[in-house]
Amino acid sequence: MLQPKKQKYRKQFRGHMGGSASRGNTLNFGEYGLKAISRGWLSAKQIEAARKAITHYSQRGGKVWIRVFPDKPITKKALGTRMGSGKGDIVDYVAVVTPGRIIFEIAGVPEEVARTAFRRAIAKLPFKFRVISKND
Repeated sequence: MLQPKKQKYRKQFRGHMGGSASRGNTLNFGEYGLKAISRGWLSAKQIEAARKAITHYSQRGGKVWIRVFPDKPITKKALGTRMGSGKGDIVDYVAVVTPGRIIFEIAGVPEEVARTAFRRAIAKLPFKFRVISKND
């Protein structure tokens, strides 16, 4: 699973997800991409599940790029713990995704294979995405 090797600060605030993506919103590597339409947090587990779906359907043909990295730690308090006594332990890492952000790119496979692979990946992800191509 993806997670940072080291961080300056172990725990972070939750933050706000306003606006749309100003970087990472164009295809840079592949011919086809998966673009976010809505906003949210993508966990490391969800990114890995989508990556597996893409590589499995494309039969490991072509090349897949992951354009997001889960670098935000999410904390949760233990079950049955009373209020107070500080922030909880880190349970997961997420990537903050805003509309327009490219999540995955793929090259070296036919268009139909790429679109179907991305559709299978969208089924594993928690919010709305669109398949885009370099020709569009």
